[in-house]
Amino acid sequence: MTTDEPRPDDADESFDEYADLGATTENAMDIATTSMDRVRELVPDETLADRVRQKSVHATGDPEFQHLVRFTGTDDSEPVRAGARAVLEERPIVTDITMVKEGITGRGHDCPVGKAIGNGAELAAETGMTRTAASVLELDRDGVYDDAIAVVGNAPTAALALADCIAEGTRPAVVVATPVGFVKAAESRERLREVAREHDVPAITNVGRRGGSGLAAGLANELVHVASDARNGEVDLS
Repeated sequence: MTTDEPRPDDADESFDEYADLGATTENAMDIATTSMDRVRELVPDETLADRVRQKSVHATGDPEFQHLVRFTGTDDSEPVRAGARAVLEERPIVTDITMVKEGITGRGHDCPVGKAIGNGAELAAETGMTRTAASVLELDRDGVYDDAIAVVGNAPTAALALADCIAEGTRPAVVVATPVGFVKAAESRERLREVAREHDVPAITNVGRRGGSGLAAGLANELVHVASDARNGEVDLS
């Protein structure tokens, strides 16, 4: 799980690069820097999509995970560019559950960060659907997901509900979906990829059973880092 520790008064901008790793001391920065350097030895470092692949490896501790990441768009880097632009435009970041929300860094952006869970209780009680699915549908009724950065890290039913919303006309700026588990997880991500391709919604997902809240937060945080680099003139999002 990523963290967002308080920043010391004398910290400089170099700490922002690893904000989602919780690095706020010199020793922590050394560890974070060395860790990412080792990841870059294992994962290509040529495109914006590679940066997301690197973050997936760092978040899972598995070099093979880079091959499980999927990008939906005209090219692999399009969802990264779309997400970074949404960060620069201060679009909302909407997660499925609290754990993912708490993993989103508070540095390098001014996006409002919210979560779906906690909404839709009445709908869940009436229909018998899961609370996470009902919460996504409830927020969608209020237009929350349009132009937002939608992040699903835990609940396959939330991913399926979001896919239904997109099929019905909702248009997030980008979707990051890595729900984890043995039941409906892989299927929910495949459904999201299909709908995203059909409706030209940029998306970052993965294949297989693996995933989770820490991974989703880490990938969303990488969009923030790309946006920060674009703001500094180090990355071209065109």
